[in-house]
Amino acid sequence: MSQHIGIVACSAEGAALCYRTICVEGSALFGPHDHPEVSVHTYSLARYMHAIRRNDWTGVAGFMAASAEKLARIGADFLICPDNTIHRVMAEVRTRTTLPWLHIAECVVQESVAHGFSRIGLTGTKYLMESDVYPAEFVRPQPEERERINAIIFDELVYGQFRPESLRYFQGVIGRMQGAGCDAVVLGCTEIPLLLRPEDSPLPVLDSTRLLARAALRRAAGV
Repeated sequence: MSQHIGIVACSAEGAALCYRTICVEGSALFGPHDHPEVSVHTYSLARYMHAIRRNDWTGVAGFMAASAEKLARIGADFLICPDNTIHRVMAEVRTRTTLPWLHIAECVVQESVAHGFSRIGLTGTKYLMESDVYPAEFVRPQPEERERINAIIFDELVYGQFRPESLRYFQGVIGRMQGAGCDAVVLGCTEIPLLLRPEDSPLPVLDSTRLLARAALRRAAGV
């Protein structure tokens, strides 16, 4: 039997993409229309954002741990969180919860190594840019770019709004990273892949959402 995947969600659009990827791509491992058992729990994004804006990362960890324990009680075997930003507190969360976790950045780094990428750009929220979730050598956007990307994420993408001008902005940022010698870019907010497809990017993309979902599928299948 496959393992039961628990999803500790934060923002709806990224979590939905992760859930859908697990269900749709599960057939490659499990057979037609088949996938592991999946359960999702989330507190509202507003509750997370109130804590983040107060710099209350212990509060963020508390929400994640509470979701994790709810999922444990209904039978999840391991956990994933399709949100890069709140991985800032994953070390603390792991000490407060009983089930094992997959780490989204570890999945991305493993993929980058497998492809031999040597200089990697990173996109995501400004809170992610200010953290050590991803290795320090990953190339961050310029400060003004971080602010604009952050606004696009929280004012548009989390509401399911995908505007052509925002796509062009991301393409410009990634194009600048390409000019600075990057050979790949991490889509380090789980909503970004809904705006920017691989064929739209000047660089090869490391889609954190789908990479996490695929790692969860492999673990659930025991491969």
